[in-house]
Amino acid sequence: MDETVPHVSANRAVRVTAGIAQNLNIPSLGAMGDSFYEYLIKSWLQSGKKNKQARRMYWDVSKAIQEQMIFKSKSGLTYLADLHDGLPHHEMGHLACFSVGLFALQAVNERSYTERETTMKLAEELGRTCHESYIRSPTRIGPDLFYFNEVDDATSKFGRNHYILRPEVIEGFFYLWRLTRKKMYRDWVWDAIQAIDKYCRVEGGFSGIYNVYNPSVGYDDVQQSFFLAETLKYAYLTFVDNSVISLDSWVFNTEGHPLPVMA
Repeated sequence: MDETVPHVSANRAVRVTAGIAQNLNIPSLGAMGDSFYEYLIKSWLQSGKKNKQARRMYWDVSKAIQEQMIFKSKSGLTYLADLHDGLPHHEMGHLACFSVGLFALQAVNERSYTERETTMKLAEELGRTCHESYIRSPTRIGPDLFYFNEVDDATSKFGRNHYILRPEVIEGFFYLWRLTRKKMYRDWVWDAIQAIDKYCRVEGGFSGIYNVYNPSVGYDDVQQSFFLAETLKYAYLTFVDNSVISLDSWVFNTEGHPLPVMA
């Protein structure tokens, strides 16, 4: 990727036998691409805001994302689309809801009031969309991928409508709570946790479900490791004092492990 030009794309695969990056030309803040963007701003934060290259690269790519990948549905929901050969696919994955926290972190580190307000507004709008993907299902749990078309609006009636205990939606609400102190985001976390407890709890633990719109379809019989490392951790941290793993002193990696900010 040319670091001198604002660009939304990043190589999402590596051909290990040849030792070269392979550009799939499918820019995404979902699977295979999310952590790259996440670690740009978090590398800067963890460096004590001294890593100027990471900051420059993140702000450049954030500008490109906002110009090329942000859309509004007919009902007014803001969403983050993937690009396929430069063309938007009007869908948003549960994984991409981590971007709520990404933009919230960016917002509180913007240099001007206008930029802070604009970027936090984007974070909150994306947070609302991720919340809608949850409350528009009978279980009040969101699907793995939700669509924006003539049939769906933050729903997945005929698509990937399973839930595998993913953390990204709750993670986004955690950041919004910590950085805005709006009680609504704490309430959204509690609502999601209650739904997960109701529909995913099984004897001996928790399991993903095959269909958030019809839980009678059954369980996938898997408790993912990230359910403990991230989903429950971010939920817990939403309800404790902000001094517990303070965002001023710690940076969470993509798997929810706190790393200290370097002095």
